[in-house]
Amino acid sequence: MYKNKKVIVVLPAYNAALTLGKTYQEIDRDIVDDIVLCDDASNDETITIARQLGIDHIIQHEKNKGYGGNQKSLYNKALALGGDIIIMLHPDYQYTPKLIPSMVNIIGEDLYPVVLGSRILGRGARKGGMPLYKYIANRLLTLGQNALNGYKLSEYHTGYRAFSRAVLEGINFNQNSDDFVFDNEMLSQIIYKGFHIAEVTCPTKYFDEASSINLPRSMKYGFGVIRVSLMHFLQRIRVGKFSLYR
Repeated sequence: MYKNKKVIVVLPAYNAALTLGKTYQEIDRDIVDDIVLCDDASNDETITIARQLGIDHIIQHEKNKGYGGNQKSLYNKALALGGDIIIMLHPDYQYTPKLIPSMVNIIGEDLYPVVLGSRILGRGARKGGMPLYKYIANRLLTLGQNALNGYKLSEYHTGYRAFSRAVLEGINFNQNSDDFVFDNEMLSQIIYKGFHIAEVTCPTKYFDEASSINLPRSMKYGFGVIRVSLMHFLQRIRVGKFSLYR
């Protein structure tokens, strides 16, 4: 608990057997009340290891629903458990769990209702192993998104995020894509609804066991981001009306 606010960490897992244990061990259980893992029909021992670790709540998808579908299951479960502060942490150890207390503090002190762990703040992205093409794509997409969304973030593409309960209840994330563009749809909804976003510098770690999408999937994701940003712009200037923002 943090000032009588229930803290829940959610782990969207897919073939995370090699890194789940290390991720779990670095989560500060003095501040985190519950951990929820959703296994999206992995082909490895993710579920077995999750049970061995004693993770509080385990959801198992019989069929792969995609990254966005995984998050939907996690956020709905976290809300059902009474979570007041919900942190989404990838169990592939690409993002350090050691930032959880800082993210919880920002939300728990009512400074910001959303916190993103940014790989771009500072100069650690390339040093940490981010491929050059991904870095360039990240910067170009973020530049366009800031212009179209009327907001300013260092990046929109981090998978390390924390939300207050009010944010998750204030947007209709269940109607979003089940694919990777889910993350950008969420941020677009959050910005459109007027929730303010904080960013904290997050070390970047790219290694063989860390999950990463290939070039074709990256291109599909990039076009999806552009589509969402254009929708946001048209909705913002009252030219279009899209169900994403209901």
